[in-house]
Amino acid sequence: MRLKVTLYLEVISSWCFWALPAWSELQKRYTGRVDFDWKIALMDPTGLPATREQSEWFYRRSGTMMRSPFMLNSGWFEPGSKEYLAPNLVAEAARDFGIVDDRIWTAIARAALREGQQVGKWEVAAAVGAQAGNFDKTKLLERARSAKVEARARASTAEFLALQVTQRPTFVIESEIGDRVVLSGIATLPPLVATIDAMLEDLAAYESHAAHFGAPPT
Repeated sequence: MRLKVTLYLEVISSWCFWALPAWSELQKRYTGRVDFDWKIALMDPTGLPATREQSEWFYRRSGTMMRSPFMLNSGWFEPGSKEYLAPNLVAEAARDFGIVDDRIWTAIARAALREGQQVGKWEVAAAVGAQAGNFDKTKLLERARSAKVEARARASTAEFLALQVTQRPTFVIESEIGDRVVLSGIATLPPLVATIDAMLEDLAAYESHAAHFGAPPT
């Protein structure tokens, strides 16, 4: 029996960036026992800073909460932008080139939030993504700007909204026995580990019962 963890993220979200160490550790800790995937959950204007100054205020708050030795860089911010499609769709487009791990979206996130690169611009996001994935920027950019890739990102965003949560990152943990836990706005390891361990214990109990009693009588 398997467990699956899905991470809903916005590439330029500061809290998704802060959650990266926990996300990486989960994948190492549960290799072979848990399936991991990520999906895009685009932010609308209600989730984006209105000004660069506001962004920096949020960064000071989250940075101190996470005990970070550095402050995030707000140089990516573009006044008037209502949505940042480029960084998210470039990450999503990489799937079509066989890259389903975290290397593209995390590279773009670091370029934005550590280096202040304006990844809201298609050329910038594609350049970062192509370098991280070691493939042609022009092809990646073309795929990222396709209607098919945008439709996938819109669909996964709709899935996220259907969870009736508002915070990114959101972790959805599901098992084959029908258990499901949604942790929204969590960026640290302990609650995720506690939840996964508890759900793995339940799966082990079901497997033990099946070994002793087989399928239920009809």
